[in-house]
Amino acid sequence: METEMEEKIGNLIQEADWKIEKHVPVIECPDQVDKDEMFDVKVGLGKEITHPNTTEHHIRWIDLYFYPEGEKFPYHIGHYEFNAHGESVDGPNESTIYTHHVVTTSFKTSKPGTILALALCNIHGLWQSSKELKVE
Repeated sequence: METEMEEKIGNLIQEADWKIEKHVPVIECPDQVDKDEMFDVKVGLGKEITHPNTTEHHIRWIDLYFYPEGEKFPYHIGHYEFNAHGESVDGPNESTIYTHHVVTTSFKTSKPGTILALALCNIHGLWQSSKELKVE
């Protein structure tokens, strides 16, 4: 009897270098932070190659996680939706309102670890990137 392959979300997440792929989230923050001190993290797409933001092709959301060293699971820092892509009652790309797929947030930690960003393009699926964070 043939067994169907189980689809897992992890198998559907794509990765690449953000310098050559417009769908990869770019994480911008210090490489090292002070223990238990708030710091800013900026996550966006299209830093080197612009990603479209049209009714037909856009980034729907970005999720941000932190995976502390030595812990079992990552923490979900936030979910950021982008809901205005030019759609209008007058038709696609006829609105005067467009969002830009970038977010800045802050958090603090007492442990080093990995910052993970996940973004969804309505056409090209899920994309992720990561950045190591040191704590002193």
